[in-house]
Amino acid sequence: MTPTYEARLPFFVYGTLRPGEPNHDVHLRGNVTAEVPARLAGALLYEGPGYPYLVEGPEGSLVRGELIAARPSAYERLLADLDVLENYAPGDPGNLYERVAREVTLLDGTAARAWVYVASPPVAARLRASGAVIGGGDWASFRARR
Repeated sequence: MTPTYEARLPFFVYGTLRPGEPNHDVHLRGNVTAEVPARLAGALLYEGPGYPYLVEGPEGSLVRGELIAARPSAYERLLADLDVLENYAPGDPGNLYERVAREVTLLDGTAARAWVYVASPPVAARLRASGAVIGGGDWASFRARR
């Protein structure tokens, strides 16, 4: 699916935008109506320089995070802010991340479509070749162990 600004999908956050992480308060506080635990299947987390990268992974892999619903009046601004934070611009070959629509699963088994920032193809290739996978796919647990 090609990202469009018309689709007002919620966001699946898995790193520094999660509750208790530094970018949560900066970008999400006051701009969301709901934050619920969720998981993304078929993905891996890799260590980055103070933040994780999400990379498409093998069947059975899982990343834990939260599904974030933006306040309607804040949606466009939040989308633009998160694109800047994640160094994403549509069609830019220099992106660190790509914003893609993926299906995530809530803890009760409900599926939801959400925007997810995944490592761009060149970054993902580098990580697969020499990166360090975050075991368990949970950034919060990883950070707590450090």
